[in-house]
Amino acid sequence: MAKKSKRRPTGKKASSRKIPKQSATGKVRADSPADDNSIVAAVTKHYLSSGDFNGLPVRTLFKNEASRESIRAGLKRLIEARQLTMEFGLGHPNPYIKAFPPHPSNATHLEELATNDLQHACAYPTPAVLAKAVSASEGQDRPFTRRLMLGEAQLEFHAFDLSVLEFYRNDPRYRYDNDDIRGSISIRDAFYDSAKMPERDHVLLETFGFGYDESWNRAVVVFTRYLHDLSPEHQQIWNAKRLDGTYKLHPDYYRNSILVEWGTKLSLFDAFTDELKHINAMVKLMGKPPLFRNEFEDRPIEFAFLVRPTTKELNDFVLILDQMMSDNLNKDFFRGDVDLEAEASRSDGKVVVNQKGTIQLLEQWFQKKMRFPDPKPINDTVALFRGVRKLRQSPAHKAEDSTFDQKIFKEQRQLAMRAYDAVRTIRLMLANHPAVRSYKVPDELFNGEIWTY
Repeated sequence: MAKKSKRRPTGKKASSRKIPKQSATGKVRADSPADDNSIVAAVTKHYLSSGDFNGLPVRTLFKNEASRESIRAGLKRLIEARQLTMEFGLGHPNPYIKAFPPHPSNATHLEELATNDLQHACAYPTPAVLAKAVSASEGQDRPFTRRLMLGEAQLEFHAFDLSVLEFYRNDPRYRYDNDDIRGSISIRDAFYDSAKMPERDHVLLETFGFGYDESWNRAVVVFTRYLHDLSPEHQQIWNAKRLDGTYKLHPDYYRNSILVEWGTKLSLFDAFTDELKHINAMVKLMGKPPLFRNEFEDRPIEFAFLVRPTTKELNDFVLILDQMMSDNLNKDFFRGDVDLEAEASRSDGKVVVNQKGTIQLLEQWFQKKMRFPDPKPINDTVALFRGVRKLRQSPAHKAEDSTFDQKIFKEQRQLAMRAYDAVRTIRLMLANHPAVRSYKVPDELFNGEIWTY
């Protein structure tokens, strides 16, 4: 596991901020309505100096039942005045962080305030209060930390151009994980203590996801809380790639991260490798060697949606796709069922023996072993295998490595979908064999519950 970088302090001494004055003793006196300003000051000081922008536990403001009710009355006035908000653990189990923006209406908080025992409730300063307490220059080098300083909720998210991931994906010093719904980035152990890697590059991004705008343009999405953990230098890298506009979280990333529920579907690329695994399990029941030599338990980094719409990125994807399809077919699977070689006559009359290609063997095996009412699905499958091989070998394709075009995102998505359909068709065809008719695949594969974006 990668070590977590040391967290940089997020707060400065309270004296450097314009926090409302407290009582002469520096403590909140909860015996008078005049102490509302002291409550705001205590809450603001705690929020900005806690290190993680935590709410102030309300129980620390009172010592007995009488003071509890006085504080309750003060909090009510301050909520109504839009100076404080409260977290009671409603909708989120941890009241010590402001996970989501408060509802525009105060009604829910005021209703809960009236009956809550306040033992675990926390108070937060509003953005209006924080705007006066945080100087204009503070946190300018840490744009996402500054957003929290000014009261942004920790699980608000920002959208970024996909190319921001290139920096980490292509740098071997980082562990980059991405299943096309969610991912993470961390420094590898070997470089954590290396003098060659400055502390500013000790990146730990616990989670990122993907989102879409109304035109289904894809973007990286990250919660402000995790962006805050980045060094000032890396916060600025991400800030430079920040996108404006309205984006929605991928449905399964929302379920995992916000609702803390299991996802409902497989990603397209995970489904592809799962099909390879189940095909090999099925042919084993048939008494055959594996059809695919490698099941790719560790998915290649390039086998994913593109992070930059260039021909070079697409070339890299086509290369790995062909390696997972045509190059991955195991000739031993066909041995004994179809001839692995073919004789051909040369112009001088001599006969030469050539090795058949794996795609040709696949086509001939299905033609010999199965009868189809409609041959189109298997014909389309073989055509797709050949099409991917042709794309890989096309000189014109390789000559355009510098091309940048947003439509390449859509081209790759269509190619990936067709490639998945091809391997799924093979699995469905094999399912007709008597030895595997009782074989069960997971419901997601059986029902085609696959995310294609």
